[in-house]
Order: sequence, then C-alpha cells, then structure tokens
Amino acid sequence: MSKLKYALYTGCTARESTPELLSSTLAVAEKLGIELVLLDEASCCGASHLQDFDEFLSLVLNARNICYAEKLGLPMVTICNTCQLNTVMTKERLDHDPELKARVNEKLAEVGLEYKGTSTVRHFLYALIDDYGLENISEKVVKPLSHFNIAPFYGCHNIRPSHIHYKHNMPQPDYEVSEGGGEVAYEEEGLMYKYTHENPYVPTSLERLIEALEGKSVEYESKNKCCGFHVDLQAPKTSNALTGTALSDAIDHGADVVVTPCPLCQLNMDLKQESAGKQLGREIEIPVLHMPQMVALALGCTPEQIGLKFNVTKATELYA
Repeated sequence: MSKLKYALYTGCTARESTPELLSSTLAVAEKLGIELVLLDEASCCGASHLQDFDEFLSLVLNARNICYAEKLGLPMVTICNTCQLNTVMTKERLDHDPELKARVNEKLAEVGLEYKGTSTVRHFLYALIDDYGLENISEKVVKPLSHFNIAPFYGCHNIRPSHIHYKHNMPQPDYEVSEGGGEVAYEEEGLMYKYTHENPYVPTSLERLIEALEGKSVEYESKNKCCGFHVDLQAPKTSNALTGTALSDAIDHGADVVVTPCPLCQLNMDLKQESAGKQLGREIEIPVLHMPQMVALALGCTPEQIGLKFNVTKATELYA
C-alpha cells in the first residue's frame, strides 16, 4: 500500500479545548505510517453559529481553509464532525454555483487565495476505514480492546445530511444517491474498492472500527442522536437531557466506555455528566474517548500520546 498523505484541518477545538484529540490523531498517524500536514494557517469553521449570523462570511472562511489544502495539492481530512459538515457544505455550494464561487473568490483574492475545488474533504474516521483499511489496522493492534464494551456515539454532523456525507466521504457511483446504507463497490483502473455508505439511521463505521481493534461494540438506540452541545447556551436543560439520555442509554446497555469522532460531543458528554445526572435523577459516570484515542490505545501508544489525563471522567483507568 502506498503511503497516505493528507492535509489535516484540526479546527479550533483540537488545538485548545481538547489537545488529547490532536496528540492521539498524530500518534495514530505515526503508528500507521500516514503523513499528516497540519494546516496551521486555517481558522475556525464557524461552528454552525457564524453561519446563522453571516452566511457569506462563513463561506469565505471555510473556502479559505480549503484553499490551504489545495495549495499543498492534498486531500483534506478533518477530526471534528462540525468542521466536516461546514467545510463540505461550503464545498458543495461553491462547486455547484459558479456565481457564488466567483463572489467568494473575489474576497479570497484580497489575501492572495483562490478556491478551485480540487481538494476532497473527508473525516479522518473514513480515511482510516476506507483508505488505510480495517484489515490493515487489525494487523497493527498490539493491545486488543477485547476487555472493553465500547458504545459508539456518532452525533449529528458527520452522518447528516446523508447525501452530502456520502458524496464527500467516498467516490461516487454512476447513479444518484439519496437515502439508504450498506457498502458500495467502486472500480478504478481495474481495482475494486469498497466504501461504506453510512445510513444515518443505522450507522456502522464505528462498530466496524471497534471490532477491528478487537473491542466489543454496544448497540443502543441513542448512538446516532444529538449530544446537546449546540443548544447548551440557549437551552441548557434541553442540552442536559440530550447528554444524559445518550450516556444513560449506553450505560444501561453495558458500556464501559463511549467513543465519538467529534470533539464537541466528547466535550459535552465528558464535562456534563454530573449536571446531566442531577437533572435525570441518576448517577452518570463513564469515560468518553475521542475516536483516535481509542485507536491509539489499541496500537500501543503511550498514555502521554493518548492524552488520557485530559479526559475528565476516569479515563486513565483504561490504560491499566
């Protein structure tokens, strides 16, 4: 397999609030021989809040971030569901609206940039599964997760809207896709590849990754629900209810740990267990890992690389 190389768009959360996400992502890449080039000039995606205030500014901002990957001639990978959503939705609009693209490029020209649409944008989760391959990851496991019952938590933004997710996480067949799920075969130069078409109602990618790491995946209804992060400021009781319901559901189905590909979900579910538990009238205590932390653990990375000390809820015990 040829070496994989990506432009890594970290977003702002992995640089500040969740440094363990960035360190574990880089550790996983090093273990697997994947080259990640950090986009140090990139900025926040707008976090789905700027979009409500100034839609055009958010398009310029996200196009600017993509431009830095285009300058390197590399595909972009993200490690945040919300960054992924805002970035691919910008790309989708600009790639299909020449007039809007021209307006955005007029602003980008002020800082010497031009959006061309030449870089793909995918979440690191799917780069691992589809580009590196689950079988190849399995071969690198040195600390099997067989003693953990792991509850996957997808959140909202990486699997919805389904047609956008599907289009930007994997190559396209020669027919239009709306809803559904399963695997799609894609043929290029005589080689056949399989890509996961994630069904937002019944997603499977995290379960498949957990199983590749020899862990036991926990099936529970809340795995594809909202964590409550984006309503916390406006409606904290609603946020607590969403957080508490998801975590309680995982616990009640026997989970030892929750894993998510989104740092905003991880922050919310890790930090708010006490307040959510008080609102629901029950104890909630369970470690919540970033997806790369789980992979790094199985690959034998050090506690420092995994960054378990930054997790709020007794995550250091997972390394014992």
